[in-house]
Parts: sequence; C-alpha cells; structure tokens
Amino acid sequence: MKPTLLILAAGMGSRYGGLKQVDPVGPNGEAIIDYSIYDAIRAGYGKVVFVIRESFAEAFKNSFNSKLEGKIDVDYVFQELDNVPEGIEISGERTKPWGTGHAVLVTKEAINEPFTVINADDFYGPAAYQMIAQYMNGVYENQPPHYCMVGYKLKYTLSEHGYVSRGVCETDDKGFLKTVVERTHIERIEERIVTKLNDGSEMELTGDEDVSMNIWGFTPSYFEFLEEAFGKFISENAGNPKAEFYIPTVVNDLIEKREIKMKVLESKDKWFGVTYKEDKDEAVGNIAELIKQGVYPERLW
Repeated sequence: MKPTLLILAAGMGSRYGGLKQVDPVGPNGEAIIDYSIYDAIRAGYGKVVFVIRESFAEAFKNSFNSKLEGKIDVDYVFQELDNVPEGIEISGERTKPWGTGHAVLVTKEAINEPFTVINADDFYGPAAYQMIAQYMNGVYENQPPHYCMVGYKLKYTLSEHGYVSRGVCETDDKGFLKTVVERTHIERIEERIVTKLNDGSEMELTGDEDVSMNIWGFTPSYFEFLEEAFGKFISENAGNPKAEFYIPTVVNDLIEKREIKMKVLESKDKWFGVTYKEDKDEAVGNIAELIKQGVYPERLW
C-alpha cells in the first residue's frame, strides 16, 4: 500500500510576508515543497494531498498540476474557518482556520492509507520520508495503533531572524514519545535559548532537546481520534479568536490514555525552513549545496 504525503499549506505566512509555500528556492523556480514531493516520490509514495485555503487554489494548481502529472496522484482539500460541526457558532473576530490538527482532520475523506504529514515551508531531507514509510508499513495493523514522527535537535532548527514554534519532546528508553509540548515562542537570545510561557515568564532550554518539526506518520485510524478531540475543542473554543487545535495536543492526550504508541525516528539530514523572509537566502544556499553534492538534480521536473 503506497503511503500518501499530506502537505499543510493553508497558512498565510504572516511572519514571512507572503505566500511562502510557493516561493522559489531552487535554481529553476522550485519551492521547498517541490523537494519534499520529489523525496516522497523517490521513497515510493503514491499520492500527495495539499491542504490549502480555497483562495490559494489557482496558484497551487498552476504551480504543481502540470509538473506532477504522471509522477504522483494529486489532490487538494480546502481548510476554511467554517469547517466545523453543524450548530457551532464561531467568533466574529476569528480570521483563520483552527490549526494543524484541524488541517489534518479536513482530509479525512481524501486519505485511506498510511500518510505522512509535513509543513509546506519546511525541508526535512530524503531520509525522513523513507524512514516513515518503512516504519508505518511494518506497524499498520498494530494495536494499539502505532504512529511515528521524525525528531530534530532544537539548536539546529532555530531562525536567526525571530522566534519559532516547536514541539519539545520527551522519549522513553525505547524511543517512544512520552510527551510533546508545543512551545509557540522559542528564540536564541545571545548565547541562550529561551521559550516564553503563557504567563509571560521565560524558561531556558539546552538546545539538545528533540523537537517535532511537524513531520508525522499516521494511519487512517488517527482521523477518528482527531474527530472526537476536535468536537470537544471546538465546543469549548468556538468563541475564542486565537485558539489553535494542534497535532501534538491530540498526540499527548492519546499517549497519556495509552491509546496509541508514537515512535520517534531520528534523521541525520539537516532540517531548514523559511519562517521569515530573511531565512530564504539560507534555504537557497542549502539547496545549492545539496545539488552540488548530487542529492538533487539541478532541475527537478
């Protein structure tokens, strides 16, 4: 059963200042997303599903439909603010959808096989897709459900141009996730790495923590867990203009209840992303070096 690549691309890129999902970083106009899809195809994935806003649809189809034709099946799912259960009244101040967990949930009808979730603007490296596909193939029928994620060291995932959001992980001695805490404001201040807490205080981190960069391996069983959790979340937060339904929040709860197992896989590849406009030059340089090393051809498609 060929896995599916699920790309979360509905974010507006407010800190970046534009539609960063299709901003070119390769020598022939390739975006980071192109390299992710190329790696997934090499790892045997059979379909890519883009989660986008309907307002992005034309830009995405123009960017990807023709070059991916015949290489991998392509589908689009829209994540909108009003993708909520009937009878829910949403705050009039709310302007965006409900976060990464909600983005995965809206693809429930489009995915019937093991799938890998990634961010559109993050580069994970070829090994991540191979490891997830291999792991999920071996545990597809396990009970309780076995899922996985790829972890990266925090100190190698920071931006020099502002704060970032990371899921900070704790694992057991067998490499299974015990907890993942979404830290929404982590930054390097001189020689220190600090995260701001909800009460406004700061907590210092070492930089050697494993963090989730939002690359996950799931089976379709995860949709049932998501649906139940989102129903509870939205009933409590429909009037909150800033509430976010994160993937790690659901994962934490399921681990605590012992309803799932989550294996943390470690990749030796370098992660990089484009949270801010200023990150783009580094991404362009990283891609150029990988092409020089022969990891990618100069022209992907």
